[in-house]
Amino acid sequence: MHLTQDDNLFLNQPLLNVLQLSIAHGSETLLEQVSFEIYAAQTVAIVGESGSGKSITALALLGLLPNSLQVTGVVQFQGQDILKLSQPQLQHIRGKKIAMIFQEPMTALNPLHSVEKMLGESLLLQGYVKATLRVHTLRLLHEVGLPEAEHILKRYPHELSGGQRQRVMIAMALALEPEILIADEPTTALDVVLQAQVLGLLKKLQQQRQMAMILISHDLSLVQQYADHVLVLNQGRVEEQGRSTEIFSCPQTVYTQNLLNHDFGQALTLQATEPVLELKQVTVKYPLKRGLLNRIQSYKIAAESISFRLMQGEALGIVGESGSGKSSIALAIARLLASTGEISFQSQDLNQLKQKQLRPVRRDLQIVFQDPLSSLNPRMTVEQSIAEGLELHSISPQQCTAKIAEVLLKVELSVEDKHKYPHQLSGGQRQRVALARALVMQPKLIILDEPTSALDRSTQLAIIQLLRRLQQQEQISYVFISHDLQVIKALCQQVLVMYAGKALEYQATETLFAHPQTEYTRQLIAASRYGHCK
Repeated sequence: MHLTQDDNLFLNQPLLNVLQLSIAHGSETLLEQVSFEIYAAQTVAIVGESGSGKSITALALLGLLPNSLQVTGVVQFQGQDILKLSQPQLQHIRGKKIAMIFQEPMTALNPLHSVEKMLGESLLLQGYVKATLRVHTLRLLHEVGLPEAEHILKRYPHELSGGQRQRVMIAMALALEPEILIADEPTTALDVVLQAQVLGLLKKLQQQRQMAMILISHDLSLVQQYADHVLVLNQGRVEEQGRSTEIFSCPQTVYTQNLLNHDFGQALTLQATEPVLELKQVTVKYPLKRGLLNRIQSYKIAAESISFRLMQGEALGIVGESGSGKSSIALAIARLLASTGEISFQSQDLNQLKQKQLRPVRRDLQIVFQDPLSSLNPRMTVEQSIAEGLELHSISPQQCTAKIAEVLLKVELSVEDKHKYPHQLSGGQRQRVALARALVMQPKLIILDEPTSALDRSTQLAIIQLLRRLQQQEQISYVFISHDLQVIKALCQQVLVMYAGKALEYQATETLFAHPQTEYTRQLIAASRYGHCK
């Protein structure tokens, strides 16, 4: 039987007590004397910039740190110090007592296993017999808000939407009925509606089970809504901690004040120029294949009859929930997905061009993907990654070296960074390298797919300021896909709102935020941090 939060407070019996936790790698201190406690049904949020020590703290709580690190302090759980337990002893705690939801479901879920198999394995560990597994897996899927549970069971991770994958991962963690759930960035890259749904679901399950939750997030609006206690980390040290209401209403340090500053400013006001991109009635559809011969039986429409015009130097924001067709349109513009309709780029209809004719056009049209760690080759240095595009255009080695040095400075990286590999860079630095790869080609248009979603607020601000400066100096146009309306408001002159593959609204940014025309847009604005932040 779990104690309630109030009972625990009176009895002074935290579920987990962290005392003077310090972690070092040789002479480098990664975490210094971190202390906090958590009670049943309580949510403790750990916030801070990239590299502040949030995730390494979570890994320490599960005994998942590599042996190369020196760890001191106490992590007390049920009368035992987790830091002193052997691996067999830790196996009885991991998952069963303390479970973790990782940041990216696609890397955490086994791509070769169906949902039914993955959930079944978790339930077998809990002691369920095989004959009852299906009943319990269906119950879990209903519990995490997946209505078509029978169909979901047979699917593989790649066949699920982002929101569905996140819920399956939550179901796997909850299958073992843990007393403490560690949620590491559980809503990264989900749209604002799904974010609210996932956190609302976790809060509901938490109350039903009297489960404690440690929420690691860079999204401070969600922390403000769902956390009881907040721990602010800065370069491995506790900057401050206290009740959520106190931290958000009266932050004590300059660092926390800057962290809570949500104002990214307004998009630039630009002079009217010539159009660089125009879409007319563009439709994207996927073939659905079935049967032994894998023949096309029907088509799924991802985006239907989309039209807009983008002027040179302007930015268009495309917003909408997961599965609304945002990325499909972006890939269609880059001719990475087939589509019908007219895609006019620099007065050429891209849909009428053959692959050979597209090659010179691609130099002026670049794309930056959501996760640079996935899009950058881990075996290539920064210099090699940036040089790839230049090598296709017959540029001498001397010119190539000069252009790489120039573009690194342009994205505010050191020329010395060219010798580093992706894993040696921070999230913000990797995103700058991905941007440098696109900029080195001197494009007229860059498509950016969720480029700031996994970054902390100060790094997001730095990337937005960089994009704004490049927009002004280089007259580059952006198609900017994001679920973060605060970012859209700060960078884009126009906004296209999509829902279920259709364009609901297409307006100037200021007009859309001041006078949204549809109920869905009003819900998006209300659910975003733009609507919530004080």
